[in-house]
Amino acid sequence: MSLAVRSGLVPTAPRGRRRPPARALAWVAEHVVLVALAVLTIAPVVFVVLTSLMSSRQALTRSLVPQTWEWANYARVFATLPLAQWFGNSALYAVLATAFMLVSSVPAAYALARIRFRGSHVIFTAIVVAMLLPPQVTAVPVYVMWSQLHLTGTLWPLILPNLLGDAFSIFLLRQFFLTIPEEYADAARMDGCSELGVLMRVIVPMARPGIASAAIFLFFHSWNDYYGPLLYASENPGAWPVAYGLATFRGVHGTDWSMTMAMTVVITAPVVVIFFFAQKAFVEGIALTGVKG
Repeated sequence: MSLAVRSGLVPTAPRGRRRPPARALAWVAEHVVLVALAVLTIAPVVFVVLTSLMSSRQALTRSLVPQTWEWANYARVFATLPLAQWFGNSALYAVLATAFMLVSSVPAAYALARIRFRGSHVIFTAIVVAMLLPPQVTAVPVYVMWSQLHLTGTLWPLILPNLLGDAFSIFLLRQFFLTIPEEYADAARMDGCSELGVLMRVIVPMARPGIASAAIFLFFHSWNDYYGPLLYASENPGAWPVAYGLATFRGVHGTDWSMTMAMTVVITAPVVVIFFFAQKAFVEGIALTGVKG
């Protein structure tokens, strides 16, 4: 090193600006993987949208870009199918199921998280077992019960059980309630609040992200449900939701892939819009949900 550099007359290059070769390679590798995952996620969506704008002859050929942009496919979907009725059935199913779940699951999750009583751990274990139990195991006896109540052929056998709580929602909400400090509830009790008052005035406002996450989970599950409507509502076309309607349309018009893809885009659009506006609360609720026992 020269005397001028040692004496400080010539400024040296600031340290830390150049990234070490190992870190640079790690950064490139990390972002390449993320870009590849993004492409794998977006590619099917782009394929469905482009296919929905193709002619029936061009669909599923080697050509990936529409030769003629067939925007009329979407008009044909609304003209040939009872989409308004299917959307109404799906909205009824998803909204009522979500509302009933919140009314029943929020108090149940609060009781399991905050109220100490004999048998609480046994009840929580039973809820976890119910969450892991496949619905096909209980399909026959449950169907017989709803058949005796003369509710088959409708969506009510899928909506009404949410009044008794949803196992996954109770589990998710309980874990979120456990992350809220107990001091807030103790302060409310000292001010004279009952347990219901503590839940409604303290816990629910602080647990909005977790409640929103549970609601979005069940809403999307109800909107996309195919097995339940197949079991209970397949005999009544007037009760079909969009998911079952799409499957039925594919079975009848399996060769018209442009129409099938157009219908898929129309059915998926409301879910994408809802998630776009609710993603902040959804991600926050999932991130803040703890794993306390």
